[in-house]
Amino acid sequence: TRAFSLPLQRPADCGDARYFDISRLACGPCGAHQRQSSGGSSCVCQPGYRMVSSNGGSSVICEKCPENMSGVTQDGWNCITCPKGLTAEGKCKCLNNEILVERSVDGILLNEALCIHCNGSEQSFSASDGSGNRCVRCEQTFINVSKSCDCSSPNILTGGLCFSASDSLPPKGVATVRFGQLGITLTSAWFLKNLQSSASACWLYSNLTACQALGNMCVMNMNSLSSSSTDACGLFQYIYVNTARLGIVHSIAFWRHNLPWLYYGDQPGLASQVLEANHFPTIFSFKGTDKDVKLQFIAASFDAAGNFLKWQNLEGGILQLCPDTQTKLNAAYAFGTTYQQSCKISVSKILLDFTNPIFYDLFLEYNGDNGQQYLWAVPVLNLNLQYSEMFVNQGSNMNNWFLTRRFFLVDTLSGRENDLGKLPRVIRIASKITISIRLVSHTQRGTIYPPLLSIAYTDVLVQNPETQSVMVSFSVNYEMNQSEAQIQTVITLGVLGMLAVLWSLLKTAGWKRRTGSSIIDLQTVLKFLLFYAGDLANVFFVITVGTGIYWLVFFKAQQFASVLLPLPSQEEDFVTYIACAFSLKTLQFLQLLVSQLTVDIFFIDWERPKGKVLKAVEGEGVIKSAAAPVSIWRTYFIANEWNEIQTVRKINPVFQLLAVLFFLEVVGFSNLALMDSSSSLTRSSESYIAPWSRILRFGVSAALWLAIAFLQIIFFSVFYERFVEDKISQFVDLCCMSNISMFLLSHSCFGYYIHGRSVHGHADTNMEEMNMNLKREAENLCSQRGLLPNTDGQTFQISISRKMRLHYDRIHETLTRKRGPARLLDSSANTFEQSTRAYNTMNKFLSSFIDHVHKEMDYIVKDKLLLERILGMEFMEPIEKSIFYNDEGHSFSDVLYYGNETTLLIFDILFFSVVDLASQSFVLATILTYLQQEIFRFIRNTLGQKNLASKTLVDERFLI
Repeated sequence: TRAFSLPLQRPADCGDARYFDISRLACGPCGAHQRQSSGGSSCVCQPGYRMVSSNGGSSVICEKCPENMSGVTQDGWNCITCPKGLTAEGKCKCLNNEILVERSVDGILLNEALCIHCNGSEQSFSASDGSGNRCVRCEQTFINVSKSCDCSSPNILTGGLCFSASDSLPPKGVATVRFGQLGITLTSAWFLKNLQSSASACWLYSNLTACQALGNMCVMNMNSLSSSSTDACGLFQYIYVNTARLGIVHSIAFWRHNLPWLYYGDQPGLASQVLEANHFPTIFSFKGTDKDVKLQFIAASFDAAGNFLKWQNLEGGILQLCPDTQTKLNAAYAFGTTYQQSCKISVSKILLDFTNPIFYDLFLEYNGDNGQQYLWAVPVLNLNLQYSEMFVNQGSNMNNWFLTRRFFLVDTLSGRENDLGKLPRVIRIASKITISIRLVSHTQRGTIYPPLLSIAYTDVLVQNPETQSVMVSFSVNYEMNQSEAQIQTVITLGVLGMLAVLWSLLKTAGWKRRTGSSIIDLQTVLKFLLFYAGDLANVFFVITVGTGIYWLVFFKAQQFASVLLPLPSQEEDFVTYIACAFSLKTLQFLQLLVSQLTVDIFFIDWERPKGKVLKAVEGEGVIKSAAAPVSIWRTYFIANEWNEIQTVRKINPVFQLLAVLFFLEVVGFSNLALMDSSSSLTRSSESYIAPWSRILRFGVSAALWLAIAFLQIIFFSVFYERFVEDKISQFVDLCCMSNISMFLLSHSCFGYYIHGRSVHGHADTNMEEMNMNLKREAENLCSQRGLLPNTDGQTFQISISRKMRLHYDRIHETLTRKRGPARLLDSSANTFEQSTRAYNTMNKFLSSFIDHVHKEMDYIVKDKLLLERILGMEFMEPIEKSIFYNDEGHSFSDVLYYGNETTLLIFDILFFSVVDLASQSFVLATILTYLQQEIFRFIRNTLGQKNLASKTLVDERFLI
């Protein structure tokens, strides 16, 4: 297992006497009088020894220098006499302002090295360069001040520049950098070396790079506006204020000659003028040429010393610290495509990739009327800006913003203390960059306001770069003023909410009439609140569906930008509306479920005995004739059919879910919910996938739900129920063929009646007679099925009198008494006999009631007024006589799932949408919606079956 393993060794592990053999990836010994080179991958001679030969690695031969030539040349190959001593490496050294000469002009090696003094007098003005190898002209400020290369007192030497004591210099600068997040203030080695010299050179000589360097140091100090400090920004402001005579650049009041443009000014309300007073002078479209759909950002880049580097196009991913493909990086600047990118970057990688900070001035490029290319300055909102007292209370109000211009991505320079060659103590990283593009209100041609770059920095105390990391993000947001849309939504909500109140009051009044109560009590108030919850849920649903479809259609279909999607933070009200709609609709659905599980129902058996049978009388030992018993199987059969249709719906719920999921995930309708301008249903795997819009997700899914449900309802009502199977109509026919009517009370004094009295007189018959009866009915050889003579009306809405209801309750009380305390006193046989007697009594009473036997509890049959049908209530109160309203449809389905399809469908849509918005997964929403449907269907079937057995005395064992 170890045949191919080797120990891990690094160059740093080898020590001074060994080198790192790059061929063996291991340390090897250096020869005699040798040591490891600075790179670590070879050996070099020790001080006092010269190289005789060297082939790299350990292939080095060293020879000791003679005592009179103890020095070694800079290249290490020869010995030489050093007149002014040796360095620690055994090389010759010279004094300051001297250069070391080891060879003559023609390359001949000297026996003794020379230390030649650079001539700093007039005409020559030379001094040794940084490496001490040659004389170069000294810095101009030395010459200007002292006419030499010497900057002795009283002249001032700072940052490698010399200034006269008589010059009017700017104030003494404070070389500190404030890291506010860490609460640390450091003395920066870079500031200590360059701040005062840059400020002085900028002030005295208007040196362009010095002014840029000073501006960069101000940006590194987070554009500090402390008026009492002479930090980098204080010195910049001092020079800015006192150079007004120099004039401005490009007619921009904040851009002083020779200075970088750092600020927009501190006047109140200036930000709104900068961002909204002028429109960007070009138009953008979602579907056009490449120039119409791209934001052409370009940045001028500078190094920390103030040198201009180059113009850089942002499409190269300049501002995106996270790695990504070029295609996806470029998508950030496709107009209308909301771009979001975030990742975690290690501090060690940041230190490796950003050894020196680069500063950017951002512009947006456009073409003028004359074909000339122009630049529009992009303002920067620095979220870390250290405000003076006048800006402490800055908030989200645009008028309080203080805008700047220059920014950087990573600063590993200002946080270095004392030695610029060491690791910085603190680094500052642009952890959140956002470009905001805002659409001009009421534009029809894609006009925008100037973009805004918002940037937030994170201060990192460098401790262990290998383990430390920073989360960074880059985003491009498109936004428009949503206040008008919000006002319209609130107005719509108010108007529809008031209509919902009126509608709920009408429904409450209708409910009071149907319950036979005239007083307003707590139950009435609760019922009104339940009605209002359902109606208000419909209001919220209509508003959210309308809003979602509006944004879906108008955002995706537009050519020139006229509307932009709300930002995620602006979607909160929309999500709240969906949550309110779901909560209220859930309340309505549960109330509907409870009401359907507590209806009073009874099956009236019209069958009469056929002849008599002989029957032994128990205990008397005699045989008497008695009426032939009527079969109970027809009642059981009808009860079973009713039990089966309790959860039948107008659509197929499983097909609905699968169809919605198919169109969303397979066909690709879900891609319409992405926050980009594309209306394509497919996306390439290489292309950038924009973030989801919650409004568009809801709009797409709700539109698909409604469209597929509408098609299903049309299919079932027009084709399936007409030519294949209509379970509701078949149930009515079955009642008639079974000679059983159904009496159903959904309220105390209101319910439904299905007249199932057979026109043939009997239903207990053989197959031959049953077929003969059906044939006679088909040939119109018998009377019609209707309750009234010569009519076909079999279904009615019934409004019964209080007297009728009281009589019904008295019989029903004995029918259900076996479940009360009396059960403890009566034997099971007596209880069964009592229930049977109550059942027969109820059957006899209701059949006689239908036959107008009880004149004091009679009824009339009439048609409902049109307004009564529209409002779903009855105007007449059944005081003396009950009222049977002709029902042209099957309104008894209101106590079934079938008659409440709208409520169920809206509840399913809202449940699906709430799960999806919470999880951002259409698949999970589909699965949970299916489980929800099955759970409630099981509850409705199980409890509905128990209620059916309880109210009709049908043994639950026969309900299958």
